[in-house]
Amino acid sequence: MIDLDPLARPIDALPAWGAARAGDGGIALEDRAGALSYAQLEAGVAAVAHWLGRQGLAPGARVATWLPKTRVACLMPLAATRAGYVHVPINPVLKRAQVAHILGDSGAKLLVTQPSRAMTLGAADLPDSCRIVGEEDLPLDGPGLPPCAADPAALAAILYTSGSTGRPKGVMLSHANLWLGAISVAHYLRIETSDRVLGVLPFSFDYGQNQLFSTWAAGARVVPLDYLTARDVVKAVERHGVTSIAGVPPLWVQLLEADWPELAARRLRRLTNSGGALTVPMVRALRARFPKADLYPMYGLTEAFRSTYLDPALVDANPDSMGRAIPFAEVMVVRPDGSRAAPGEPGELVHAGPLVAQGYWGDPERTAARFRPAPAWSAMGGIAVWSGDTVVEGTDGLLRFVGRDDEMIKSAGNRISPTEVEEAVLAGGEAVEAAAFGAPDARLGQAVVVVAVARGDRARAEAALRDRLRRDLPNFMQPVRYDWRESLPRNANGKLDRAAMKAGIA
Repeated sequence: MIDLDPLARPIDALPAWGAARAGDGGIALEDRAGALSYAQLEAGVAAVAHWLGRQGLAPGARVATWLPKTRVACLMPLAATRAGYVHVPINPVLKRAQVAHILGDSGAKLLVTQPSRAMTLGAADLPDSCRIVGEEDLPLDGPGLPPCAADPAALAAILYTSGSTGRPKGVMLSHANLWLGAISVAHYLRIETSDRVLGVLPFSFDYGQNQLFSTWAAGARVVPLDYLTARDVVKAVERHGVTSIAGVPPLWVQLLEADWPELAARRLRRLTNSGGALTVPMVRALRARFPKADLYPMYGLTEAFRSTYLDPALVDANPDSMGRAIPFAEVMVVRPDGSRAAPGEPGELVHAGPLVAQGYWGDPERTAARFRPAPAWSAMGGIAVWSGDTVVEGTDGLLRFVGRDDEMIKSAGNRISPTEVEEAVLAGGEAVEAAAFGAPDARLGQAVVVVAVARGDRARAEAALRDRLRRDLPNFMQPVRYDWRESLPRNANGKLDRAAMKAGIA
């Protein structure tokens, strides 16, 4: 286990930091192309950074990537920051409209992607002076830049996450946010240099990106994987001797249904969950299927990266708990008047400390609403994230999730904006009015359900709508069901009565 060091550094210092733990010849990354040592990781980051630095971009320019888990995708979070730029990773499953929004909102000057993806974008989808380059143009060896000397408080990345209304918003993360998040997770997960961490989550998610950073902070090996089925994950565990998997609840459902060779199942040392709460039956099933693995339930939000984790020793007795604050985080339960909630009393989860992000890119109004001064009694003080989530702290000091105050849909580990789905549904004219909700689903956590009024024949409207949305929205945002109505209810102010509609959805 690594020593906890509270001193923030530029995030591109990770290769050297990990190498000091891994020793000579330590492997940092293993994929279909083979193994990459920590020395080769450093050389690759340096070479990509050198190439980026010769592209004529101004300091602080946003450099976007829209890639699956290739080597360039793995190196870019460190290389872009080493070159003095801000990295904007885009989820590879997103389609043209979503990618165009992120590029335009961030003001990206460079997009690194693949030819097949670039062909889906038109000139109108790119911001002014934004160039597209193929990942094959970026060298992974050759002349390099040394580690940067950036202020740890400087902006390093913008991660786009959906809000309860509107389009995805960019969360601004500093070098310190990313560095301390890596050190914190490597510490409390007790990652060892002998660990092999399977990276199945998208690097555009803070949880997925941290799989790279925390693994390298501990001097361990990461195995990036783009998978289609649970069997792909099982095969990767066997092939690479994987010891650690991070996932979201829908993935665990699939993995519990898969056939596991006994040796592979018993080799796993660590299972970590975020992106939605584990049910008690799922906790029991995971503990039975993977008897040698420590299970870490966790809670987080992109605006503060990660807030809590439950120590594996407490899981069996407290399967419904989200645990306590992670290192570098102060987590408080706050009453509406700003005072501390008593044990057993519901309150809003408020997160303070150096993991708190810098706000939303280009959106001071929403930043001011979510990022506010910590309560006067806070130990860390400063600006805190007011999550909008209701939790309860027990007399044992463990936190338990009560409910989410916003209307986000959480499906298969993805945060989906109802407004974004509604805009897409209404864009083609098949529906007159529409509202999107999350309905409980055993496999997805929540399924996207749309309540709508059709224009003309309902069957024809639904067929045309499904056909169009298959082209316009990524798979995880596709509505599973349409609930067609003659009209939608309204409240006294003339607005759609979302509560009335949601009450009728099973």
